[in-house]
Amino acid sequence: MSCTFEQFDDRERCAVDPLPFRDPGLPVEDRVTDLLGRLTDEEKVALLHQHQPAVPRLGLAAFHTGMEALHGVAWLGPATVFPQAVGLASSWDLDLVRRVGEAVGVEARGFHHRDPVAHGLNVWAPVVNPLRDPRWGRNEEGYSEDPTLTAAMGTAYATGLRGDHPRYLRTAPTLKHFLGYNNEDDRCVTSSDLRPRVLHEYELPCFRGPIEAGAAVAVMPSYNLVNGRPAHLSPLIGQELRTWAPDGLAIVSDAYAPSNVAGLQAYLATQAEGHAALLDAGLDSFTDQDADPTLMIESVTTAIKDGLLDRSAVDRAVGNVLALRFRLGEFDPPDDNPYASITSDVIGTHGGLALEAARQAVVLLRNASALPLARGTKLAVIGTHADTLFEDWYSGTLPYQVTVRSALEEFASVTYAEGVDRIALRTADGRYLGVRGGVVGLGERSLFDRFDWGDGVWTLRDVGSRRYLGVGEDGALVATATTPSGWDVRELFEPRLTDGGVVLRNTVCGADDPATVQGDLSLDSTPFEIERVVDGIAAAAEAASRADTAVLVLGNDPHINGRETQDRTTLRLPSLDLVRAVREANPNTVLVLVSSYPYALDGEEEHLPGIVWTAHGGQEQGRAVAEALYGVFSPSGKLTQTWYRSDDDLPDIFDYDIIRAGGTYLYFTGEPLFPFGHGLSYTTFEYSDLTWVDGVATVSVTNTGDVAGAEVVQLYSSALDSRVRQPVRKLQSFHRVHLAPGEAAVVGLRADQLWHWDVVTGRRVVEAGRYELLVGASSRDIRSRLVVDVAGETIAPRVGVLPAPDFDDCDGVRLVDDEVVFTREGAWISFEDVTPGPRSAPPGTRISVDGTSLVLTAEAAGVRVREVR
Repeated sequence: MSCTFEQFDDRERCAVDPLPFRDPGLPVEDRVTDLLGRLTDEEKVALLHQHQPAVPRLGLAAFHTGMEALHGVAWLGPATVFPQAVGLASSWDLDLVRRVGEAVGVEARGFHHRDPVAHGLNVWAPVVNPLRDPRWGRNEEGYSEDPTLTAAMGTAYATGLRGDHPRYLRTAPTLKHFLGYNNEDDRCVTSSDLRPRVLHEYELPCFRGPIEAGAAVAVMPSYNLVNGRPAHLSPLIGQELRTWAPDGLAIVSDAYAPSNVAGLQAYLATQAEGHAALLDAGLDSFTDQDADPTLMIESVTTAIKDGLLDRSAVDRAVGNVLALRFRLGEFDPPDDNPYASITSDVIGTHGGLALEAARQAVVLLRNASALPLARGTKLAVIGTHADTLFEDWYSGTLPYQVTVRSALEEFASVTYAEGVDRIALRTADGRYLGVRGGVVGLGERSLFDRFDWGDGVWTLRDVGSRRYLGVGEDGALVATATTPSGWDVRELFEPRLTDGGVVLRNTVCGADDPATVQGDLSLDSTPFEIERVVDGIAAAAEAASRADTAVLVLGNDPHINGRETQDRTTLRLPSLDLVRAVREANPNTVLVLVSSYPYALDGEEEHLPGIVWTAHGGQEQGRAVAEALYGVFSPSGKLTQTWYRSDDDLPDIFDYDIIRAGGTYLYFTGEPLFPFGHGLSYTTFEYSDLTWVDGVATVSVTNTGDVAGAEVVQLYSSALDSRVRQPVRKLQSFHRVHLAPGEAAVVGLRADQLWHWDVVTGRRVVEAGRYELLVGASSRDIRSRLVVDVAGETIAPRVGVLPAPDFDDCDGVRLVDDEVVFTREGAWISFEDVTPGPRSAPPGTRISVDGTSLVLTAEAAGVRVREVR
């Protein structure tokens, strides 16, 4: 008899099995080798799919990769929902993030106990793409624009997910998404150009930290191409990722990405060629065609038959996923595995931790003596986010909800206004759009609350049922959704002004297949006159004028205008007219922003005495915000990315070269709205006695205020004598310390990130020279400085062959593998610190030299250069 121990409550029922792969005393590698030897070639190929079939003759149960667990277990029903990843990181509290990861891992085990096959333990989290551009649609999923902070947060969260047992994994964390992935628009066909310095200094460290620490045990490549090659075929999977992994690494694909290689991307001609290339590049598991493995099985089988693929690649891939299953304890007696006893009783039980995380995610951006509020204050609580909590695509179902409005009612008398227009929609013949029992027709008048999300899109909520207008699968207009949601947001409309009135075009149906109302009447050909019954801005201003303080709570819906598959077009907060009207009606207005990303406020910040930000914070968001406003605790969150003043401060979203383009706080030289690391407190901290000994900076921090509070002490560096362009300032390390009034602490901060990637030697190098160390409360709020001499290396000038992608500056070029492609006549690349001497211009280019600077200029578009000799 052969069996899986998880299938039995009583191990006595499973007869002792002599097969070596079932012996817990053997190393995992030996057990994998034995099991591989017992599988047929056909069984191995089938196990390459995300949905691995059972192998009854060996007692292998079905298994599948992938449980979403970004900030709580997602898509499986009610579970504890923590702040979005960017909110968790705003705590700058590694222990908190680790404990959140642990709680999510425990609840994942609970779901697994409920259904071991449907709810697998390979969790797809955390996301460690650096937040290079705040317009990225998936900004909420990442931690920071800084690679050091991103790696630290990813390591902490993954450590909590995996557990600390020496043999068994609580879950198997998977880092997403490797590599150079920060745009949603055309994401499957765009290529991210990563020259060596950007690759090694900015992108790779985010993945290296969690992998080297043993916290992450799998990686998911990204949809895009990198330097012209699909990320799923990147040689860096073998050259970098797997060299960092102490206990091996599984590579799992993103959904439908494998068939893109010979499909959307047209990188290879056939699916057989594509699948062979994927396995040779290091892919271990194919997430494709949902639960149907047919395409994968046929493609891999053909590739082997045609000599495109060696079976050893299949063995490696299957073995890597089987190793995860062994480490998860699937084949061992439950009594040996401390995580096997976790039951579904744990699901949704971490509300206390959710509140702690939500509190630490609150960032006080501005305070001109407006906060904390005095108890008993008469409040006007206004805005789309005042009495609503928003889930996102990768959040779980909220088990309960504490909104800002309901929480503030515990502190003060509250008047509420949502701040949106209430309208009726009337056709030219006098009929109204009406709703009855979820059915939408023309006849009786219904009222709708109109939410204008910017970028020319609305949602419309029926006042009577509080259900949103949307389009059913059959194209008919309905009102059944409690919130806009889903992969395709069917509740979103683009208003189009015509001579006859406003036409509502559903964004999913579009113009080619318009939605219908009342049978076959096309919504696209049915203009409506809008009757405004309630002026939302006027009602909000009226409420604000009657209150002591107005609390205006605004933000985004994570399903609209910035989400997976859609980047934002602007940083601008879409409801600035409401902000302006409310603060004019009541100068004592506090703006609370609840969002997945930074906003630009068009100067309104100067007129607001208080501004608070938090990411969408899960079930306890409202309580955390209310407590922060009333001083139950002193806010201590810090921004993990720059808030820019306008879109003009940003490079093109497709420009991944932050060094050349001046992206992120590392290279941005303008004046931000709020800088990286910024966050105020209700107390004050004094810094003193900065010293530097053996690579460690120490500084004394004293709470000089009247209330207890936490400070995140941040150490930055600036290289003063470098031969290459280096960051304006660069985070070295940080430490969060909680101090009572009058209490002091000496904080030690390591400076381990003084290196940069030297393209001459192809490695990390700390240059000899002077470095300025800056310690403070943010990247711009520097409290103490110290210039130190570092005995590093002296970099020799460039000699010999100059690899083209190792340029120092460029204009009008793209990268394709190890070549530079000049996109137009006059495009150029330049090299600094080049040893003088004769060099030959590659065909189609010309060389100009000025001292130790060399410029290579294209004489025509399309010239490709690999090197300069």
